[in-house]
Amino acid sequence: MNEEFSDDEKAGFYKAIYSRRDVRSHFTTAPIDDKVLTKILNAAHHAPSVGFSQPWNFILIKSQKTKNKIKESFDIEHARASEKIDGSKKSEYLALKLEGIIESPVNICVTYDPTKFGPFVIGRTSIPETGIYSVCCAIQNMWLSARAEGIGLGWVSILSNEVLKKQLGLPEHIIPIAYVCLGHVTNFETKPDLERAKWLPRLGLDEVVYYEKWQQKDVSDWNVIQQYIKSNLDYA
Repeated sequence: MNEEFSDDEKAGFYKAIYSRRDVRSHFTTAPIDDKVLTKILNAAHHAPSVGFSQPWNFILIKSQKTKNKIKESFDIEHARASEKIDGSKKSEYLALKLEGIIESPVNICVTYDPTKFGPFVIGRTSIPETGIYSVCCAIQNMWLSARAEGIGLGWVSILSNEVLKKQLGLPEHIIPIAYVCLGHVTNFETKPDLERAKWLPRLGLDEVVYYEKWQQKDVSDWNVIQQYIKSNLDYA
């Protein structure tokens, strides 16, 4: 089997990365094909995980009653968050569309089970958080797969985990990591919503890369990659 990616395959991979969006609006009422949804879930399930523990579960939600309860939690937490913002920034925040819970046909709660396969997991003994990091890898796989299938996905983090646990019947040891909304959309924006709204700017790659030590920039061994970064090679 040829394990190399063709140029077209590489282009498709980078297209999915650079055009992925956190979708909060533009959802349509068109249902997601069950086969496509299964492919997206399978992509998430094939994420890397510490000690091959696969500590995730996916709770699929269509119930309008459940969505309404989760939306109520969002509204409460959204109002609470707004109290931490002063001046004109507060009105800007309140004007942002930050979820698509009701509008999207499918919601998914992605959870973390630290007990799966028992208390000992290879690689998790020194950094217990690697279990949660593994679930985040699954979510990223889901996001990129959804984008490749033309499905919008938005991660709603302005929620109460206690409400999620109650509404979804989660056992005490199960931790909700992400509540995401999926559906067909009228369009994918060319830039992230918060960048378009000028809430925050996109940082340049050169601003977030250091060499050998924290905040160290000028290291001769890395001159070539520094030049590539400054030229925005394959940057979107």
